[in-house]
Amino acid sequence: MSRERTNQGSTSARPPRWADAVLRLLVPRQSVETVSGDLLEEYREAVRPVVGRWRADAWYVVQVLGFIPSACWVLGVAQGAAMVARNAIDWFVPTTDFAARSMMTTMTAMAIFLAAGLLTAWRSSSLRAGLLAGFITSATAAFVSIGGAALLLSIWHDPETFAGIASSGGLGEVFELPFLLIVPATVLASVGATAGKLLRVGIVWLRS
Repeated sequence: MSRERTNQGSTSARPPRWADAVLRLLVPRQSVETVSGDLLEEYREAVRPVVGRWRADAWYVVQVLGFIPSACWVLGVAQGAAMVARNAIDWFVPTTDFAARSMMTTMTAMAIFLAAGLLTAWRSSSLRAGLLAGFITSATAAFVSIGGAALLLSIWHDPETFAGIASSGGLGEVFELPFLLIVPATVLASVGATAGKLLRVGIVWLRS
C-alpha cells in the first residue's frame, strides 16, 4: 500500500516552479514543451521515486542550469577576470588619475553585458531570457572578482599593497561593487536582448 501511494505521489509531483519558469526562459520556444515534458517525466518516473523529493528537486535544478548558454558563464568569467586585473593594476601601479582605467573597464563591462543579452535573446528569441543572462553573467563576474581579490590579498598583504588599495577606493569598493553592478548589468543585457531579438526577427523576415 505504501509503495502504491508513493508511486501515485510521484506521478503527480512537480519540481520547483521557479526552476521550470527559468527553463522555459532558456529553451527556444519551438522546443520548450518537449524539453520541459521530457524533464518532468524523468523527474517523476525515474528520479523522485528513487532519491526522494529534495534530491530530485536538486537534480532538476542542475538540469536547468545546464540550459544556461555557455556564453553567460564565459562572459561572466571574462568580466570577473577583468575586474581582478583592474584591482591588481590599481593596487600595484598606483595613480592619481583613474580616468583612463575607468573608461577602459567601463567600456569592457558594457560590451560584455550587452553581448550576454544579445546572444541569449538571439538563441531563445526571448527578451526575458536576455534579462536572465545579464543577471547570471554579472553574478558570475561578481563571484570571480571577489574570489580573485581574496586570492590577491592572501598573497600580497603588505603595507604598500594596502596603501594602494586605500588610494583606489578601499576594500569596501573591492567587495561590494561587483554585486552593485548586477542591476545596471541586467539593464544593459536587456538592451542587448532587444537588439538580438530584433536582429533575429529581421533575418527571419528577410528569409521568408
